[in-house]
Amino acid sequence: MIWTANVLVALVAALHVYFLFLEMFLWTKPLGLKTFRNSLENATDFAVLAANQGLYNGFLAAGRDRRRRLRRGDREPQDAVRSAPAAIALILLWLA
Repeated sequence: MIWTANVLVALVAALHVYFLFLEMFLWTKPLGLKTFRNSLENATDFAVLAANQGLYNGFLAAGRDRRRRLRRGDREPQDAVRSAPAAIALILLWLA
């Protein structure tokens, strides 16, 4: 079961790396224009925003890779504090 979870987390991390390259480097190239159904003028106007989103996806990929490599005993105490807001939001969504 843990092996399956690790494979799925690695897949999500790989997708985020793909999104990073797509949004940061291929945004105004033909593949980026076709993927997002964008015109060159519109893509040029929003290139900075797309690069910012690509960088964000890179950080998500790094975080997922870090999580995948950690063992249960290696977790830092701050991890519970960092994940508390997301856990609360998830619980509230389930209750809504």
